[in-house]
Amino acid sequence: MDQALKDMSGLGYWGFEAFSLVLAELDEKGELRGAIDKYKIPLNAGYFYCAPNSTDSTPQKAKLSDVIREGRVVKKYGGTFLVLQASSIKRAGYDFKAHRADIVANLNECALALNDLGLGTGLHQHTGTAIETRDEVYAVMEAVDTKHFKFAPDLGQLQRGGSDPLKVVKDFLPILEHMHVKDWNGTRYCPLGEGQVDIAGVLDLIEASSQKPDLNVELDGARPLTPLEAAQVSKTYLQKLGYKFAA
Repeated sequence: MDQALKDMSGLGYWGFEAFSLVLAELDEKGELRGAIDKYKIPLNAGYFYCAPNSTDSTPQKAKLSDVIREGRVVKKYGGTFLVLQASSIKRAGYDFKAHRADIVANLNECALALNDLGLGTGLHQHTGTAIETRDEVYAVMEAVDTKHFKFAPDLGQLQRGGSDPLKVVKDFLPILEHMHVKDWNGTRYCPLGEGQVDIAGVLDLIEASSQKPDLNVELDGARPLTPLEAAQVSKTYLQKLGYKFAA
């Protein structure tokens, strides 16, 4: 975390997001506040990997308590949003329709609990999980209570999953509150501007709207570049689009 915050702050990124479990562990060790204060880069969100019980109708209150516990840590350090990803699954043989009602019910339950903490939350669709395809995204987002549960997509994951990121963002723009800005070149994730995602088109769409979502630059694996080098490439691309970074 120390090196990541040093690199992000040094490049002038305005804030950061991290796995909420990591944040909770560092908080418990008493190490998180010092790192944030040292590099003067604020936390804006946490990422909860595998939303609790999202494909299982059997109550698992302990997992909901994990969401609440980690949400409290995000709130403690100034974050405003907890991203929720559905459970990782084996996609072969997966019957989405059989699980849809349970997925929706459990995401709604998490949303209410997080809203009670003063946090926003939303769906982060992801390949290899219970919500991957375009049809699964639409089926869930058209069924959840969007008063409490918003949309927090990943552009690179949408592209890899066979969706048109620009079309999906346009369709759910009124409830878009958080987004991972990521690129995909057909083989791997890559720095912004080097892949197939119409990053500029998506950002232009958002800029022309009344929505002001948090836009978090992300890259799942930077090789052959280092994380710092990849973050610099993405920064340069965004600067060409007119975005400003901290001094």
